[in-house]
Amino acid sequence: MNKSIAPATSVVAGNVKFGNALPLSIIAGPCQLESRAHALEVASALKEIATRLGIGLVYKTSFDKANRTSAASARGLGLDAALPIFAEIRESLGMPVLTDVHENEQCARAAEAVDILQIPAFLCRQTDLLLAAAATGKIVNVKKGQFLAPWDMGNVVSKITYAGNTKVLVTERGVSFGYNTLVSDMRALPIMAKTTGAPVIFDATHSVQQPGGKGTSSGGEREYVPVLARAAVAVGVAGVFIETHPDPDHAPSDGPNMVPLREFEALIKTLMEFDALAKKRPAVGAV
Repeated sequence: MNKSIAPATSVVAGNVKFGNALPLSIIAGPCQLESRAHALEVASALKEIATRLGIGLVYKTSFDKANRTSAASARGLGLDAALPIFAEIRESLGMPVLTDVHENEQCARAAEAVDILQIPAFLCRQTDLLLAAAATGKIVNVKKGQFLAPWDMGNVVSKITYAGNTKVLVTERGVSFGYNTLVSDMRALPIMAKTTGAPVIFDATHSVQQPGGKGTSSGGEREYVPVLARAAVAVGVAGVFIETHPDPDHAPSDGPNMVPLREFEALIKTLMEFDALAKKRPAVGAV
């Protein structure tokens, strides 16, 4: 391990670039991988939107929701079934793909078919998992734990860069505030950028989640996703993470905080306009 290695100030996944001073990029998709047909439907729609708007977009979905509130909740298709679907999305649509990993052994296998390995917030300090993800050479996106201060992420990032992987993203997803509630401190975004040196992502949908708020599942307030997303982009971030679904009210997980797919394009267009102002670039469509 080498303590002198700093994270890259920008990272590239396929044709998508993430950097705090670069134009905004997006990570988006349904919470859970439901089926091949569903994944391709959503990925194709997101690809069309991203192409129309001229914005970089990474497709996100989880092959296993290992941290569901209830043991009876649907968890996803599993890694074996997911790998060929991830590969098909990358090859047929030319989209970079991100998925969560929960165990050390999943990292190398998932890396065969995705561009970004995501470390869930609850696991962000698990050293062996971080090292296993780093060893793949893939981009590693680490979600800040709901229990951490933003400056604590410096140590998390160091675990990955010490292993020789400088391709790191850090994601803010709110901090626990009382029971079943998260709050987003917008100061965390520039603090993480300064203390880690890595591109910062704001998770707009999990920030409005109400963990365990429905007893056997989490609740959420999706109406506040645009509010928090605009605020984060106005502060200045490398990217925004937004879970979206054609019918979130009937999604198997995180429906209450996912953005309906029909509303996604308008939201992203607005965020691009905020990003242009924050980074002092011409607005969308400006000459």
